[in-house]
Amino acid sequence: MKSFYSQMVDKLRLFSEKLHEKQIFRKIGITYQVFWNLFLIIMIVGLMSIFFIGGTAAGYFASLVKDEPLRSQDSMVADIYNYEESSQIFFADDTYIGELPTELERHQVSLDEMSKHVKNAVIATEDEHFYEHEGIVPKAIMRATFQEVANSSVQTGGSTLTQQLIKQQILTSEVSFDRKATEILLAMRLEHFLDKEEILEAYLNVVPFGRNASGRQIAGVQAAAQGIFGVDAKDLSIPQAAFIAGLPQSPFGYTPFTGSGEVKDSLEAGLRRMDTVLRRMYEGGFINEQEYQEALTYDIRENLTDRTPSPIEDYPYLTFEVMYRAERILLDQLMKENKEKLSELEGEERIALIEELDAEAKADLRRSGYRIHTTIDKDIYIAMQESVNDPSLFGPIKEEQQEEVGAVLIENQTGAIIGFVGGRDEGASNNNYFNYATRAERPNGSTMKPLLAYGPALETGVIQPGIVVPDTPADYPGSNQPIRNFDRNFAGLITVRESLARSRNVPAVRSFLEVPHERLRETMINLGFNPSEGQPYPSAALGAVEVTVEQNTSAFSTFGNNGNRVAPFMIERIETASGESVYEHEHKEVNVFTPQTNYLSIDMMRDVLRPGGTASSVPGNLKFSADWAGKTGTTGEYKDSWFVATNPNVSLGVWIGYPQEQQIEVTVNGLRYGPRTQRIWSNIANAAYDQKPELIAPSEQFAMPEGIVRRSVCSITGQAPTSLCEQAGLVRSDLFNANFLPGSDDSNLDSARYVSINDQNYLALGSTPQEFTDVGVTVPDTIFGVSNIGEYLPDSMQGIVPDRDAPNNGRAPGAVSGISLNNNTLTWSKHSDNDIVGYRIYRASNGSTNFEQVGIVKGNTSTNYSVSGGSYAYYVTAVDTAGRESSSSSQAEGADYSEEIEESEPEESSEPAEEEETPSSEEEENTDEETEDDNDDEESDEEEESPDTEETDDPEDSSDDE
Repeated sequence: MKSFYSQMVDKLRLFSEKLHEKQIFRKIGITYQVFWNLFLIIMIVGLMSIFFIGGTAAGYFASLVKDEPLRSQDSMVADIYNYEESSQIFFADDTYIGELPTELERHQVSLDEMSKHVKNAVIATEDEHFYEHEGIVPKAIMRATFQEVANSSVQTGGSTLTQQLIKQQILTSEVSFDRKATEILLAMRLEHFLDKEEILEAYLNVVPFGRNASGRQIAGVQAAAQGIFGVDAKDLSIPQAAFIAGLPQSPFGYTPFTGSGEVKDSLEAGLRRMDTVLRRMYEGGFINEQEYQEALTYDIRENLTDRTPSPIEDYPYLTFEVMYRAERILLDQLMKENKEKLSELEGEERIALIEELDAEAKADLRRSGYRIHTTIDKDIYIAMQESVNDPSLFGPIKEEQQEEVGAVLIENQTGAIIGFVGGRDEGASNNNYFNYATRAERPNGSTMKPLLAYGPALETGVIQPGIVVPDTPADYPGSNQPIRNFDRNFAGLITVRESLARSRNVPAVRSFLEVPHERLRETMINLGFNPSEGQPYPSAALGAVEVTVEQNTSAFSTFGNNGNRVAPFMIERIETASGESVYEHEHKEVNVFTPQTNYLSIDMMRDVLRPGGTASSVPGNLKFSADWAGKTGTTGEYKDSWFVATNPNVSLGVWIGYPQEQQIEVTVNGLRYGPRTQRIWSNIANAAYDQKPELIAPSEQFAMPEGIVRRSVCSITGQAPTSLCEQAGLVRSDLFNANFLPGSDDSNLDSARYVSINDQNYLALGSTPQEFTDVGVTVPDTIFGVSNIGEYLPDSMQGIVPDRDAPNNGRAPGAVSGISLNNNTLTWSKHSDNDIVGYRIYRASNGSTNFEQVGIVKGNTSTNYSVSGGSYAYYVTAVDTAGRESSSSSQAEGADYSEEIEESEPEESSEPAEEEETPSSEEEENTDEETEDDNDDEESDEEEESPDTEETDDPEDSSDDE
């Protein structure tokens, strides 16, 4: 430094000497020399001061930035472009839905997608020397520093666009010399890494612009253009560009909108700022005089855009659901990336890392500007919401909670969720938007029967549609808890097809118990359910498993896809703003049932929607026809009501119930809960059909696969029918899986003579009079573990004889009482003994005391007999199973009968006419009720299950929880 000063003095002295050589200076006196030397001293001191101040400033600057790490080009560029951008969601046809909720709305666009006017306006206003400087403007920094030190009331600022970009993306808004020094250093460094166009583009994508017409905070010129004027950044006019370019100086002071999206009463501050921008654009040569004057007259207020609701306002259920699913997708990706690290952690440390990754996924979704493309059809989705806005179909408010609904529509072949109803009143401000279609887990009642009871049993060949699985009293295995039907009665020997259509519980559990447990568990998993350890229990066959509407509908889509279940999904793909793929849905399909099992299940579920089925009201409620197969379901105590159905294209499932699992009303506005649920289901189906008829109502039907044949079968034994089975009325014709055709051995049936007592069939004793017996078909005493099968034989199977002997009380019956003759009808009272097999009728002609038998009545329930004329006397005897006959009853005489004996020997009476010897075809049957009660007495002590009667004559089901 000393050498430098010496050199400077020498140079000044040499310069002075040269001047003295001139004639003019030699004439100047000593005064000049004094002043000149003084000037030299001042100059030297000044230069020394400048260098001292500069050195001090440089040293101070170095001290301010000494802790700032030397940033690499990659690091700085990554930080510059790491700006938050709002993620957007789209319907299935790429129709824009809106942005996911975030604190700041921003949309990235390239520089060539921006109006030149907005670029010029920003440069003219914020950095007129942008294309000339190297990141900073020294005089501007000095001016700003002087104003800061002097505490000037006028602060002009000294930041270039490059500095502002550094502050926005890398540093903070802290006001300090440390931060400012670092900003200057990084700005000069950034100018070496990015060209001017790249810096300008980044700046225009990150700078804040206040609020938009919806009251949301916005950043970036694209969000500003759309949110303030309703145009894209490339379409901004000169005055619009000037107004927007003026906002960054005071975004919330100059913004035209309030926090609620209303236009401010006064826009003066923003308009004055716009005038300033226009003047600078004009002075900078960016616009001419005419453009400047025209821009000054532009009416900003008149051209502000209207408020645009966010998707969370228009489609809250959809928005929250997409957010949740997208977060899960991003979290899964992060989990895979951290798989090794997670495997090394346990307990709380592992949980902490997962929570950290979850927070990262949520933040990433909101700031990375993703484009989320869903499977939801806009028109169908909106129509589905509108279709459930009928209060007359829902029960009353209970404990401040309204009855809710959840529905899901799935495309069978792809698993795509086309639409859903997450709950009622989607737009209500007081709704918490809990999604009853995808989140609520509720027992699915008898909708589980075709999935977990009959499906696996068909798959393993233990049942077929036309085979009988008795509906008779039974207990859950290993307990004394009875399996109960909704009506507390039993239908007896009914086929699987009828059991499913009528939703009988006992046959479903019996079928379930015939399948190995591991096979059942595997089926549950393949259907998309999540069984806990030990499941499924027998009660699972009746729906004692909590599932979502989405899971249940997806399981039914298996039937609509030839036995293959495709995992349901709602997000098709996720892309960045530039179109780079982040996620794309992978088709996941698993085989659950063979095509043969699948078709037999479908064919049986078709009967559910036919007369006699529990959903017979559905076809009449639909405005279209399709090949629907479905199942109803209700849980105990009327807490849940379901209907799920599938056709060759789609599956639709609907649930209704209260959030806190309260009992739903049995009848609302004249509709029982079953038909009410089906009416809601039909309304949703009709609404979807109005939008996409070709999707909802395919013209084709379910195709019958190879391996399905129609055969006649002896339904009670499952074997090929014999003459005895036909005689018993047990032959059924139905569809069969060709791999499980009935065998030819029907040795379980035999013929035998039987008697009927109280309408129950018994094997006749050896001493039973043959005249009171008939030939019938015996059945095994035990079928599917059922004893006393004869108690449950329907009237159509009167020729069936269970393996039980007729009762014998060991004594002769007493005389028949109550005999009377009214015109041509002889009547008497039913005998009280329990072993009476019939009655004998005796007659004496007019004037004779000799009675002879003229007819019999089989069984003990019919107590009348048609006779001829009024010139006879009659009496009746009772005959028991051992052949014992009672004494004669009192006589009943016709009006013309006389006991006088004629003198001449009475002529031997001729044989009565055949029609007088046998009961008349018009014989009236006794209408007395059976003395046996089909219901077990202990049921009165049990908690009453909810009957599931869906129509007056079409009872439905309820699940018994184990």
